[in-house]
Amino acid sequence: MFIAKVVGNVWATRKHKNLEGTKLLLVRRIDGISGKFLDEDVMLAVDKFIDAGIGNIVLVMDEGNSARQILNDKKAPVRTVICGIVDTVFAKGQTKKWH
Repeated sequence: MFIAKVVGNVWATRKHKNLEGTKLLLVRRIDGISGKFLDEDVMLAVDKFIDAGIGNIVLVMDEGNSARQILNDKKAPVRTVICGIVDTVFAKGQTKKWH
């Protein structure tokens, strides 16, 4: 699991049947306190229940079986799923409010 910023979205006219009704978002890992990007990598993450959008700070699950459990779909071809929008981070004696 990691904290990320939503930096874009992906539009798909055709999706795997198990992904119908989901949003496909592009996310980049960030430091939860400073907000600095931790690397240049951009990942595709599925969002079915959270309704995150560009600019949101989100909690991302990056493990296939756990992602499928969050989606409640054992056959979904998914590894990375957004599982929450981050309001506040407490780490190393510091607090950062994101909302």
